[in-house]
Amino acid sequence: MDDLRDDEPIDEAELAIEGALRPHSLGEFIGQPKVRGQLHLLLEAARLQQRPADHILLSGPPGLGKTTLAMIVAHESGRPLRLSSGPAIQHAGDLAALLSSLTPGEVLFIDEVHRMARSAEEMLYLAMEDFRIDIMVGKGAGATSIPLDLAPFTLVGATTRSGLLPNPLRDRFGFTAHLEYYEPDDLEKVIARSATMLGVELAADARHEIARRSRGTPRIANRLLRRVRDYVLVHGGPSTGSGVGGAGSGVGGAGSGVPGGADIAAVAAALELYDVDSIGLDRLDRAVLDALVHRFNGGPVGLSTLAVAVGEEAETVESVVEPYLVRIGFIARTSRGRTATPAAYAHLGAPRAENALRFDDL
Repeated sequence: MDDLRDDEPIDEAELAIEGALRPHSLGEFIGQPKVRGQLHLLLEAARLQQRPADHILLSGPPGLGKTTLAMIVAHESGRPLRLSSGPAIQHAGDLAALLSSLTPGEVLFIDEVHRMARSAEEMLYLAMEDFRIDIMVGKGAGATSIPLDLAPFTLVGATTRSGLLPNPLRDRFGFTAHLEYYEPDDLEKVIARSATMLGVELAADARHEIARRSRGTPRIANRLLRRVRDYVLVHGGPSTGSGVGGAGSGVGGAGSGVPGGADIAAVAAALELYDVDSIGLDRLDRAVLDALVHRFNGGPVGLSTLAVAVGEEAETVESVVEPYLVRIGFIARTSRGRTATPAAYAHLGAPRAENALRFDDL
């Protein structure tokens, strides 16, 4: 069964629903109160001074709303939005073409900005500071630099690994915000809003159960909600005539066949079908824990060895699986390798090995 991860590929239908569920203003955005307050001040000051807002860097784990906030910045500023990504900018020429086509005041969003090519990063320094780039013409001794003025713009950069950003680039952002994982109460508000837009009635305990299994991430919460909706649709339930996009839109509209209600039993059955357990761990999470506890007696074990044991790349284990397991206290990173904690043994219902991690080892 496919894992419901926040970095899995999304098809066009899912993208349409994702877009429909996104809030369009800071007032609609749920959670991250400090970041919302800071952004409101930044954008309001720029509006009063009739200038583009300062460059903004948004960091944090995937699925917390960085792209949504970039869209909100453009919407609240009344400016057009241009979308790009770091992996798509692999040469300075790619960035030069992008920057030279911006209109005055336009908001440029670069996702995973830390993955840009180094030559493009160096060009971006001057563009962010002086709204100018230098174009090299010719090669060798005959090469000349031609300055090209740019229209003033606002850069919104997003990164899941801010430590990989070079200091000169990070320092050129006028505002830096780090998005935190959501508390269950905020996730329940996200789920309630999305359920209303999808035309799905959720009992309070059903909302709480989805929030509890969503790993503190709104994107996962919405993904799980849609799977619960699908489960109720397949296994029966009255249709409703309201939802995103209006009548006949196919996204919760009239005639779309969206179920009218889901209780906690439906939530439990749907998420069990998709291998999401009571605290949000999926198949790969449990495979890593099982290997660490049963094959390696709780560790310590090296990252590469652990990755081979579960048949995944080391980078996948490190960047996708470990952050949440470390956050909930199931895995500890030590100088000797990864080690299972008592909480991991308790969750798996396994007896602790004699050499299992003790709290005084941390």
